[in-house]
Amino acid sequence: MSRKLLNEELNRLTTEEYKDAEKLPIVVVLDNVRSLNNIGSVFRTSDAFRLSKIYLCGITATPPHREIHKTALGAEESVDWEYFEETTDAVQALKNEGYTILSVEQVENSISLEQFTIKSGRKYAFIFGNEVKGVQQEVVDLSDDCIEIPQFGTKHSFNISVTAGIVLWQVVHPLFYKQLK
Repeated sequence: MSRKLLNEELNRLTTEEYKDAEKLPIVVVLDNVRSLNNIGSVFRTSDAFRLSKIYLCGITATPPHREIHKTALGAEESVDWEYFEETTDAVQALKNEGYTILSVEQVENSISLEQFTIKSGRKYAFIFGNEVKGVQQEVVDLSDDCIEIPQFGTKHSFNISVTAGIVLWQVVHPLFYKQLK
């Protein structure tokens, strides 16, 4: 039999400790994400994986917001974020800082997620797009590559918060214990 752990037994960082903790060299870019619940979920996932930052672009709402908080559960206070009116400006700023830009989108010649591996010593930005339209073509054009999650059913996409969880776990888990011990 297994006993469910109490919150105080989980040894989680406080918000202040999180701010000072080493982060993975990975940022998330949300390209015109409209759902406040999706935005909050991405904050929470980014906190869990100790990512460096989130870039909120276009129509993507920004904290503080009650609806974002409902799913972020305070992660909007721990994870650094920045707003850009145009996603292309965020991508250009990240390129100038030496980030490898990866759109998560179904495109010709995409890299299947299970084939993608992070290279040590590099910084990465993962772009997740609008719930209906996906990542804008002009943003795809600025990307160094595109990653696609293999799918085998009748639907052609996942919810953005699910997509972020799948992609980010796949790319961070090899680094997680090595880099953040």
